[in-house]
Amino acid sequence: MKEYLPTAQIIVSSLLIIFILLQQRGSALGSVFGGGGGFYSTRRGLQKKIFWLTCILAILFLGLAVFNLLA
Repeated sequence: MKEYLPTAQIIVSSLLIIFILLQQRGSALGSVFGGGGGFYSTRRGLQKKIFWLTCILAILFLGLAVFNLLA
């Protein structure tokens, strides 16, 4: 079990990075540097699913990190 923990953590961290990058706030290049923000809208459909999957992956990553530390 101990040899699978780092592999699982790498997979979860890679997925977490991908889902964080998939979340978009603005469509222009200026939004990458903080110049975006014209309006606020609620998340709907696929954006909401990506947001919740990102939250779940973050919690799973933290859980794996603590479990790896204690094991």
